[in-house]
Amino acid sequence: MRVVPVRFPGPEVPCTIGGLPRAACNVIDADGFRPNVGIIVVNEACEVLWAKRVRQDAWQFPQGGIRYGESPEQAMARELHEELGLLPEDVKILGCTAGWYSYRLPSQFVRRGRGRTCIGQRQKWFALRLIGDERRVRFDAGPQPEFEGWRWVNWWHPLSEVVEFKREVYRGALRELAPLLGIEPREAPTADAA
Repeated sequence: MRVVPVRFPGPEVPCTIGGLPRAACNVIDADGFRPNVGIIVVNEACEVLWAKRVRQDAWQFPQGGIRYGESPEQAMARELHEELGLLPEDVKILGCTAGWYSYRLPSQFVRRGRGRTCIGQRQKWFALRLIGDERRVRFDAGPQPEFEGWRWVNWWHPLSEVVEFKREVYRGALRELAPLLGIEPREAPTADAA
């Protein structure tokens, strides 16, 4: 296992997605996946910030798409602010996954229409330690709030609540990033055991 250390980006951060050059870092890649970042924010107790989606009984980690010309690190910093109201000085980057994790969307969520059809998400995951005050977490920093609440939960807990089609991606990202926090990268529990 190799965890890639990162820092907040400057203007010249290279971007490749599935071997595609920076110019291809667009809304949907050649395979039909939307390039995306996932964000795991942890506190000093190694609990993760678990966010409740607006008007839904659904919980997840913050995540968001990578825009044209944007590196994964830049997308992570933008999404961190848009979805949680946090700034770079509120967190310390612990690392990110070495590769990309992908999941397919259920057919009712597949985006069809203009351009390529989006069949799922391809994600690079970041582990961040919250070093600022947790009271800075807010949901009104972006154009449209995605979340309406949050709580701290055990590192493996998300596997028991995340929607099934994202579960294997969460399992892989949590397992890969666990050593950054001194958490044994054991076999992550199944949804029934978490």
